[in-house]
Amino acid sequence: MSLALETRDLTKTFDVGKRLMRPPKAQVHAVHPTSLNVENGETLGIVGESGCGKSTLARMLVGLLPPTSGTIEIEGLSGGSSPADFGRVIQYVFQDPVSSLNPRKTIRQILEAPLIHLHGMGRTERSARIDEIFDSVSLRPEFLDRYPHEFSGGQAQRIGIARALAANARILVLDEPVSALDVSVQAQVLNLLADLKDELGLTYLFISHDLAVVEAVSDRVAVLYFGAVVEEGRAENIFASPRHPYTRLLAESAPVVGRPIGGQAQGELPDPMNPPPGCAFASRCPRATDICRTDRPELRPIEGDQRAACHHPLDP
Repeated sequence: MSLALETRDLTKTFDVGKRLMRPPKAQVHAVHPTSLNVENGETLGIVGESGCGKSTLARMLVGLLPPTSGTIEIEGLSGGSSPADFGRVIQYVFQDPVSSLNPRKTIRQILEAPLIHLHGMGRTERSARIDEIFDSVSLRPEFLDRYPHEFSGGQAQRIGIARALAANARILVLDEPVSALDVSVQAQVLNLLADLKDELGLTYLFISHDLAVVEAVSDRVAVLYFGAVVEEGRAENIFASPRHPYTRLLAESAPVVGRPIGGQAQGELPDPMNPPPGCAFASRCPRATDICRTDRPELRPIEGDQRAACHHPLDP
C-alpha cells in the first residue's frame, strides 16, 4: 500500500520573549523530532494528554504552522509546494465546530470558498457540488442559507466535515472532532466519518485524548508524550498489550463504568523550555533507572510492528 503522508524528524519550537536585535530569551520545545508514516486508506490515531503536542503536530501537517526543522511529504508534495496544492490533498477538521466557521457568512458561502479558490468552479457547478456534499453529510438543503450560530454542535461539525470534503481532499486531520459533542451525537459523527472513509477512500489522522474513541476508529495508534512519539503500533496491540509505561498509564486512567479510576502517577510534564536530558517520562515512571535520566531512548521495534521508546519496556 502506498504512503499518503510521511514526516521525517519534524520539530517545532516557539520563541519566548522575542527581542529586536538579540536572540529570544528562551524557546518552548513543542514537538521533538517526530517521524510518522500513514498509508492510503488508513486511520492513524494520535493520543496523549493535554500539552503533549498533538495539535501543534496537526497544524504543521496542514500548513497552519511552519515546522522548525524536518520534512513533510503528502502524496508526493513536499514543503516547497503551494498552499493551494496542499489544500487539495489535506484538510483540517477543528475541535470546536461552531467557532471554526465564519459567523458572517452563510453555510453556502463557506462551502463555496474552496470550490472557487482551489478548483475554480463556476456557479452552476458549485451549486451541484454543494448539494452533493450536503447530502453526503446528511444535512437538509435549506440549511445552506443559514448562519453558523443557528446550528447545534453536531450539525456544525457535519458542516465542518462538509467544508473539508468541498476541497476534494483525500486526507483529513481530525483534531478532537467529537470531544465537544454529547455522547449520542459523538456516535452519529463517528459513524458518518466511517461511512465517508469507505465511500470516498479517505485517509484520517484522528487526534484525541479519548482512548475508547481512538481504539474504535483507528487502524494504528501513535502515543505522544512531551512532543515525541513514545509508542506506535496496531490499535489492538497498543491497547491490549502496551509496552511503554506511559501508554499503560493512559489506559488505566481512562474512566470505565464500574471500575475505580487508576493510573495515578506522580509529577507533571517536564518544563518545555528546559527539556530533560534523558527520557521525558522518567520523573513519573516507576521503572526508571539511571540510564533513563541520562540517555533519551529511541523509538525501536519491540514485537511485530509495535515500537516503543523505552529502555525498560513492559512485558506483553
